[in-house]
Amino acid sequence: MALLETTGLTARYGDFQALFGVDVRLEEGETVAIIGANGAGKTTLMRSITGVLRGAPDEICHKGVSIGHLMPDTIMKRGIVMVPEGRRLFPSLTVEENLLIGGQHKGGRDLGDRIDGFISRFTGGPNPMELAAGHDGSGVWSLDAIYTLFPVLKERRHNPGTALSGGQQQMVAIGRALMSNPEILLCDEISLGLAPVVIRDIYAALPKIKEAGTSVIVVEQDIGQALKVADRVYCMMEGRITLEGRPDQISRDDIHAAYFGAPA
Repeated sequence: MALLETTGLTARYGDFQALFGVDVRLEEGETVAIIGANGAGKTTLMRSITGVLRGAPDEICHKGVSIGHLMPDTIMKRGIVMVPEGRRLFPSLTVEENLLIGGQHKGGRDLGDRIDGFISRFTGGPNPMELAAGHDGSGVWSLDAIYTLFPVLKERRHNPGTALSGGQQQMVAIGRALMSNPEILLCDEISLGLAPVVIRDIYAALPKIKEAGTSVIVVEQDIGQALKVADRVYCMMEGRITLEGRPDQISRDDIHAAYFGAPA
C-alpha cells in the first residue's frame, strides 16, 4: 500500500480542465520529484492533494484511505503539509516565531495567543499549522533540529522574517512546515527565484529530512536539482504524466521529450 497515491486524478478550474487522469504514488521513506515546465499542472496536483481543489473521493488516497473529498484542514491533520510557492511568512513575526507557528504547542501560551490573534486578524480563521500538528505533532522536528538543519536561521532567529534573503525565507518556510512533524512534506517550487548557491544549500537539506522519517514530494522546474534528490521522478506536460521512472534509468533524451513534447 502506497503512503500517498493519486489514481486517474482530474482537476478543473471552472470549465478549464487542468489535470487528466494523473497517477502518482509516494512510498514511505521516498523522495519523489515532479518536474515539468510552467503550466504543466504541477501546482494544481499539489493543490488537489492538499484539498484546495477537491475532486472525486477515490482519486486520492493516504495509506489506503480516500481523502479526495476532505477539506484542507482535515488533510493537514493527517500529517500532509505543503511548503507553498512564495514562502508566505508573517511579516510582523520574527524568524523564531514564524517557525513556532508550525509547532505552536512548543512555544508557550503567551506566544501561542499572540500568534493565534495575529493569524485570526490576518486570515479571519484559525491557525492552519496548528491544525496540521493535530495528526499527533510528535516527532524529531523541534527548534533545535531546525537550527541544526539550517544554522543561519539560529543566527537570525530574532530578526523579522521578511528581513531575510529569499533563500533564508525559504528555509524558514520549510522549517515552519517541519515543526508540525508531518508524515509527508510537499515542496512547491522551492528553488524559484533563488541564486544557484542557495538552491544547492536548500536541496542539501532534503535527504536529511527524508532520513529523519518524513517522505517528500518536490515539485520543480529545475530538472538537475530534482534528479539529484529523487528516488523516483514524474514528468508532467499539459496536465498529464508523460514520464515515470528512477533517475538512473531515465535518459536525457527521455526527459527532454517528456518535458518539452519533442525529441532532443
